[in-house]
Amino acid sequence: MNRRSLLALPALFAARIAAAQTTLPVVASFSILGDMVAQVGGERISLRVIVGPDVDAHGFQPRPSDVVALRQARLVLRNGLGFDGWMDRMVGAAGYRGPLVTATDGITPRTMDADDDDHGHARGTGRAQPRGTGPHRVLDPHAWQDLRLGQVYVRNIAAGLIAADPAGEAFYRQRAEAYAARLAVLDAWVREQIATVPEDRRRVVTSHDAFGYFAAAYGVEFAAPQGVSTESEPSAAEVARLIRQIRAEHVTAIFLENMTSPAMIRRVAAEAGVHLGGRLFSDALSLPSGPATTYEAMFRNNVGLLVPAMRGETAR
Repeated sequence: MNRRSLLALPALFAARIAAAQTTLPVVASFSILGDMVAQVGGERISLRVIVGPDVDAHGFQPRPSDVVALRQARLVLRNGLGFDGWMDRMVGAAGYRGPLVTATDGITPRTMDADDDDHGHARGTGRAQPRGTGPHRVLDPHAWQDLRLGQVYVRNIAAGLIAADPAGEAFYRQRAEAYAARLAVLDAWVREQIATVPEDRRRVVTSHDAFGYFAAAYGVEFAAPQGVSTESEPSAAEVARLIRQIRAEHVTAIFLENMTSPAMIRRVAAEAGVHLGGRLFSDALSLPSGPATTYEAMFRNNVGLLVPAMRGETAR
């Protein structure tokens, strides 16, 4: 390295330190939300995602470094609806007193059936509920599976960023509007793709019940051997009932999810005599080498697999 380069190093380091000091330190609870925050926040924020790509948020155990990140944050964002109830405990442990944005604010949540084994995930308690109470209704936290509701997430994210960093209001608004417009275009594309499938073939079996909002928004019927939580285990009777349903309704779309063990759904597919259609991404994005590195890419990947499988074709 020559003398001129050496002389330039202190200025370079100082510029990097100044840039780090001027960005807004933000924490998001999980990878899908984190990508949405990054799309709106851009280079004005420094983002820490607690539960990263291809990691299950249902049974997540925080690390000491996560608590440190919360202590340093000026804005924290969570999904809400019980999906990331552990975030409330982390915020308390870190002594964080800044703004806490719930991305699902303003969304009317769906409810769904759940058994005792769902461990209170959908209720946000993070604690096991008493056994023996039988099936009950819980909140479905997977609202991001409807792209129109995804646009509500974007508005809430932008409002949180603007409140925490008023000087960046114009920047955040422009990025949020552009992002919401892309999601609206993607939503229209999803509807066009689903419309190519005859209505009586719009049936899918997945590993766990994460696609309720997708089903309601796009007119696809989903069934799953697991409930809302990836920690629950279906009974033998439930699995047998699902296999009978697949055979009776001639379901051709059966999928793994990236957040669940493949053993159960492989058994279901084998016993029903149906070929597995691939891996859908439901609760987390893929690793950088995967096909679902962003919220938008996740939808394109999932729909690109779902549509040909429902039609009884092989995905390209």
